[in-house]
Amino acid sequence: MNKFAIAAATALTLTMANAAFAQQSTQAPMTLAAGEVTKTKEAASDTWITTKVKADLMTEKGVPGGDIKVETNKGVVSLSSDTAVTAAQKEAAIAIAKKIKGVQAVSADGLKAE
Repeated sequence: MNKFAIAAATALTLTMANAAFAQQSTQAPMTLAAGEVTKTKEAASDTWITTKVKADLMTEKGVPGGDIKVETNKGVVSLSSDTAVTAAQKEAAIAIAKKIKGVQAVSADGLKAE
């Protein structure tokens, strides 16, 4: 093989490798960033839902909002308590949580009924 053929083959190989590397390095961070943004949005949304449900429970008369623990995961709100609540208080807490924008479902299995 002559020197020109070797140089041409090397240049072509390096060009192709560089293009493949450039394509990989520009797409991978974008994909990663998109995934991180989605996770951040979910976390922020869940935090907002939890805060809003807790605030609404605290301001509702007849509902022991201070005794009810609120957790949210991907829009699913879980209500629980260490102290017993009445059936009416449990239903009111569920109704309050369901009214909040972004709530996908409400689980009140953790609320102890009297």
